[in-house]
Amino acid sequence: MAKEKIVKEQIDKLLYEKQELEKGNKIIAGMDEVGRGPLAGPVCVCCVIMPLDDIIEGIDDSKKLSEKKRNLLAEEIKKKAISYSIEMIDEKIIDKINILEATKQCMKNAVEKMNIKPDVVLVDAIKSLDVDVKVRGIIHGDAVSYNIGAASILAKVTRDNFMINLSKKYPEYGFEKHKGYGTKLHIEAIKTHGVTDVHRKSFLKFLNEEK
Repeated sequence: MAKEKIVKEQIDKLLYEKQELEKGNKIIAGMDEVGRGPLAGPVCVCCVIMPLDDIIEGIDDSKKLSEKKRNLLAEEIKKKAISYSIEMIDEKIIDKINILEATKQCMKNAVEKMNIKPDVVLVDAIKSLDVDVKVRGIIHGDAVSYNIGAASILAKVTRDNFMINLSKKYPEYGFEKHKGYGTKLHIEAIKTHGVTDVHRKSFLKFLNEEK
C-alpha cells in the first residue's frame, strides 16, 4: 500500500509535464534554485530534463527530504537524466546586482549550458526569463512537478557540498551545519570572528542596525 501511494504521488507530479506534452512540447525541463536566503555563499541553479517513462520514486521538494535521501536521489537523478546543467553565482555578484537578478542570471546560464535544448522549461515560481525557450512558472513547483523536484534536489546537494567544503577554509563559522543560512550559530560566529570574503555584505546590514 505504501509503495502504491508513492507511485501515485509521482504520477500526480507529472501533471504539468503532461499538459506540456499535450501542447506539443516534447522536451520538457525543470529548473529550480537553492540559496536565495543565506548570508554567505553562492546561489545555485539546476536545469534538468528527466525521462517521463522511467520515474524515480521519492522525488520531492528537496527541503522535505533528509540529507541522506537527497544524496541518494541526486545520484539516481544524474544517472537517469537525459540532460542537466548546474550553475552557481557567487556572493560578490549577488551583492552587485541583488539576489533576484543573480538568480535570474544563474537560471539563464543553466538553460544555455544544456547540451539538449528543451522546448519548455518549468520553473519554480519565476514566470519569465531572458532565454530563447518557453518558460512556465509554477508556484511551489518543486513539490508538484517531477522535473522541478529533480532540479531542486541536484541544486541543493551541489550547494550543500560546496558549503561543506567551504567550512574547511572557515571552520569557525559552521558552514557545514547551516550552509550559510542566518542561524543563531552563524550570526554569533560573524559577531565573534567578523565578516569573510564569502559573506553577502548586502545581506548583513542588519548587523550594523543592531549596534
